[in-house]
Amino acid sequence: MNALNRDVASALINAAYLLTAFLFIMGLKRMSAPSTARGGILWAGIGMVLATVVTFLAPWGLGIESPELTTNVVLTVVAIAAGGGVAAYTGRRVAMTDMPQMIALYNGMGGGAAAAIAAVELYSDEPRGLMVGSLAVLGGLIGAVSFSGSAIAFGKLQGLIKKSFRFGGQKWLNLAILVAALLLGSGIATGTNAGMVWVTGFFVAALVLGVTMTLPIGGADMPVVISLYNALTGLAVAFEGFVLNNAAMIIAGTVVGSAGTLLTQLMAKAMNRSLGNVLFAGFGESAAAGTTTVTGSQKPIEASDAGVMMAFAQKVIVVPGYGLAVAQAQHKVWELAQLLADHGVTVKFAIHPVAGRMPGHMNVLLAEAGVPYDLISDLDEINAEFETCDVALIIGANDVVNPVARNDKSSPIYGMPILNADKSKNVIVIKRGQGQGFSGIENALFYLDNTRMLYGDAQAALNQLIQAVKTVG
Repeated sequence: MNALNRDVASALINAAYLLTAFLFIMGLKRMSAPSTARGGILWAGIGMVLATVVTFLAPWGLGIESPELTTNVVLTVVAIAAGGGVAAYTGRRVAMTDMPQMIALYNGMGGGAAAAIAAVELYSDEPRGLMVGSLAVLGGLIGAVSFSGSAIAFGKLQGLIKKSFRFGGQKWLNLAILVAALLLGSGIATGTNAGMVWVTGFFVAALVLGVTMTLPIGGADMPVVISLYNALTGLAVAFEGFVLNNAAMIIAGTVVGSAGTLLTQLMAKAMNRSLGNVLFAGFGESAAAGTTTVTGSQKPIEASDAGVMMAFAQKVIVVPGYGLAVAQAQHKVWELAQLLADHGVTVKFAIHPVAGRMPGHMNVLLAEAGVPYDLISDLDEINAEFETCDVALIIGANDVVNPVARNDKSSPIYGMPILNADKSKNVIVIKRGQGQGFSGIENALFYLDNTRMLYGDAQAALNQLIQAVKTVG
C-alpha cells in the first residue's frame, strides 16, 4: 500500500472512531430519560458495532498482513460469537430479581478483560516506554480489583455469601495489600523488576485487594458498590486503550468511567455518605454501627379493609422496594393503580435512588409493567406530596422509608434522605413478616399509629387488594 492510500485509510479509521464517540455520547445522553433510554441503548450499541468492525478491518486497511494476524482475528471472532451467544441467552432468561447480580457479574467481566489486556502487555518481553508501562499497570490494577470485587458482589447478591466478614485491622490489611500492589507495579512499569514473578505477584495482590475490599460490605451498600465497580471498569478500559493506542477503547472507557463516577456520587449522596467515606471508611457497615430502640407493636390489617381505604382515598403514593421484585409483582401493582384511577384516585409512584439492589432497579421493574413515566417520581420531586397523601402503600421497601434516618443520631442511617411516607395520613406496608430489612435495622415506620401491616407475599397481597377494590361500587 502506498503512502497516500495509507493516509486515506488512517483518516477513514479516525473518522469512524470520531463517529463512534458521537454515538456513545448521544446514546448516554438519551439514556438519561426513560422515554428515550431504549433508543440511547441502540445508538450506543451501533457505535460499539462500528468500533469493533473498524478495529478488525484497520490492519488490512493500513496494509498490515501476516498469518498471525489472520489467526488472531479468527480466534477473536469465535470468542465474540461464543460470549455474545451466552450473553444473549442469559440476558433473555434472567429474572428481573436477578438483574443486579447479572450486572455485577458482567461488569466484573469488563474489568477482567482490561486486566487481561494489561497482563498480555506486562508479560511480554517487548520493550515499552515508562508511560505505556505505567498505564498498563494502572489499568491492570483497577481492572483486577473490579473483577474480583464484582465477583464477591455477585456472590453476596446471589446469596452464595451470606454474611459480611469484618475483623480488627481490616482497613490496615487492605492498605498493606494496596501498597504492595503499587510497589510491585512501580517496579514493573519502570522496568526495574519486570520478571514473570513480579508481574504474577502484582496481579495476585490486585485480585486479593478486590476480595478484601468487598467482603466487609453490607447488602445495604450494594447499589453504591455496583456503581463504583462500573466506574473502575470504565477507567481500566480507558487506560488499556492508551496502551493499545485504540481510540474506541479510550472513548468508551472514559464515558463509562465518568458516568459511573457521577452515578456513584449520586448513590453516596442518597445514602448521606461522601465518596471518600464510601471508598476508604466503614464501607458497608450497617446495624453493627449503632442500635435503634423502637417501642410499640406492629398493627395488622386485612386486605379487604386496606382495599376499601385506598378506593375511597383521593391520593395514593406507591413506594416499591426489593420485596416487589422478589415477588415479581410489578404487573399486579400497575393493575391495582389502574383500578384506583378508575375510582377517581390519583396514584403516583415514589422511587428512592437506592431502592432495590442496583441503581434504577425499581424504575426498570415499573417500566416493564407498563407504568407511564409521568407517574413515576424520584425523592426530591414527590417528598412534599406525602403530607397531602391519604394512603402511602409500601411494598417491600424498608430503609428508604425509615424515619429514624431523620431523628435518631445513633442509627447507622441517620442523615440519609428518605421518602417521607410516615407523613401520610395512612400507611399500609406489604411485608412478608416482622423481620428487619437488608441492612438489619429496625424500621420505626412499622410501629407508628398511622401504619398498618399487610403481611404476606407481595403478589398475593396485591391480588387481594385488587379484589377488594373491585367490590367497591
